[in-house]
Amino acid sequence: MMQEDQVYPPKPHIVERAHISSMDEYLRLYRLSLDDPETFWGRQAERLTWFQPWHAVFDHDYPNVDFGWYLGGRLNACFNCVDRHLGERGDQDAIIWAKDEPGEYEHITYRQLKHSVSRIANVLRHFGVKKGDRVCLYMPMIPHLAYAMLACARIGAVHSVVFAGFSAESLRERILDAGAKVVITADQGLRGGKTVPLK
Repeated sequence: MMQEDQVYPPKPHIVERAHISSMDEYLRLYRLSLDDPETFWGRQAERLTWFQPWHAVFDHDYPNVDFGWYLGGRLNACFNCVDRHLGERGDQDAIIWAKDEPGEYEHITYRQLKHSVSRIANVLRHFGVKKGDRVCLYMPMIPHLAYAMLACARIGAVHSVVFAGFSAESLRERILDAGAKVVITADQGLRGGKTVPLK
């Protein structure tokens, strides 16, 4: 086993924006999460936008392995990842995509992200996808994969990502097991400068 004692402190501009400012603060929060999980997780959830607040942070039935979080609460992951940032950060980067070619990047703002996510969400609705339906995502690592995941969250559908490197038989099993109503895919992807067909 390799052991290294070298410490690499973060740069000052990173420290200024950190959510946790010191190791002491981290240890205090960690201790709170163990000693009083309801307070800890309640405070974490306050950082999100809720359409309807919860009435209890946590409910558990350990013998029957039945757990509930934020009972009565209602939120949307897409809204929290995209929409709530439009007012103050609409023209700032939401995604920086590192393309296949080293050193090539695409910057996608929150406003552009919202537009792309909404388009895919509308297409899914057009094809009859509704809350609770499963959507399989068989795509390369491109921004459209993130758009599709967020579009599913936006309309209440469940996304299931399948790895593009699986064999046709393994893909078939996973897609059928998920009970997907729709499969979103691409013709091909790029990996290491080579075209990888997906269909």
